[in-house]
Amino acid sequence: MTAQIWIAGFVGVAAVIDDLARRRIANWIPCFAFLSGVALQSVQNGWRGAGSALLGTATGAAVFLIFYLLGGMGGGDVKLMAGFGAVLGVKTLLEAALWTAGCGGVMALLVISVRYLRQLWKKRTTEVVPAGEVEAGEVEAGEVEAGEVEIDKRRADSIPYAPAIAMGVWLSLVPKT
Repeated sequence: MTAQIWIAGFVGVAAVIDDLARRRIANWIPCFAFLSGVALQSVQNGWRGAGSALLGTATGAAVFLIFYLLGGMGGGDVKLMAGFGAVLGVKTLLEAALWTAGCGGVMALLVISVRYLRQLWKKRTTEVVPAGEVEAGEVEAGEVEAGEVEIDKRRADSIPYAPAIAMGVWLSLVPKT
């Protein structure tokens, strides 16, 4: 296996674990990818390699920047793809972005399907409480304030995208026969 595959594997696993556990990608992960990619490309191809890594970084950030600006993706995902851009270079990064889109689409369909099935199951098993039994302003034990519920709901509605990015990058590195 090449150094490029080792770096992509390490960065991908770290990002997936972090994103699934915390719904965030720590800054050290894309920074590690960027620095490793620049070093690797420079050692392998000199100044041209360094330029390729920097161009790959810019392309990686640009690929997802529009989705971030529209609110459909987190900044960590953009930084992760930029870091992978340094490791992969422009050509392979664009292929990885296509693979990522496909993997993300499949992942989103699965998540939406599971959530829908959960809602159906909840409807079947949840007992309805008549409106008069719970008074306005009454707070049950263990309930939280409205602002905290809103943040938790947004987090629960979001889909961690690092698994799709990692899978797209890994698939782009599979040798073509």
